[in-house]
Amino acid sequence: MEANQIDFERIMIFEHARIAAEAAYAKNPYDADNLIKWGGALLQLSQLIEVNEQKNMIKDAISKLNEALAINPAKHEALWCLGNAYSAYGFLNPDHDEAQIEFDHAAECFQMAVNECPGNEHYLQSLVNSSKAPDLYNELVKQGVFNQPQQSVGGGPATSSKEKKSENKKSSDLKYDICGWIILAVGIMAWVGMAKSHMPQ
Repeated sequence: MEANQIDFERIMIFEHARIAAEAAYAKNPYDADNLIKWGGALLQLSQLIEVNEQKNMIKDAISKLNEALAINPAKHEALWCLGNAYSAYGFLNPDHDEAQIEFDHAAECFQMAVNECPGNEHYLQSLVNSSKAPDLYNELVKQGVFNQPQQSVGGGPATSSKEKKSENKKSSDLKYDICGWIILAVGIMAWVGMAKSHMPQ
């Protein structure tokens, strides 16, 4: 199956989840679990759309997750998902100081999730990974992810298109690696949420 087909199918799955959560919210705006599903779906969708639109969708996810926490501050699933949202938002921010603030928020959320559910290995691993986020971000900066392509000024040597393609590929690969662990974490959360919702009461 081609990557585009897989992405399309993932978009359809998470868009369906988003629509279902939105409909459920209209019936009961105080369902924290539904808000977590909604925020998780938005976070997943944000990884599948153009970069320009990602920030707004992640902000929406953060809003839904904060709303869930306003209903139930001890919802460790919401705290964990919120940590992933802050991490994702940090990696999209070209300003180092602002990105660090997002990474700090993420670490706080992961720590609170661990406090609420100490034995959860996913939460513990996310807390460990959050300490690596600033280094990964700095590597992205070194790779030039946030810089516009440099154009040669005056008579200086210009970078060949082959070198630019190689640099772009490295930057893209690193960005996908970072997004990959975020997607994996959110995917696990979505799976756990769906499994819980289908358990016999």
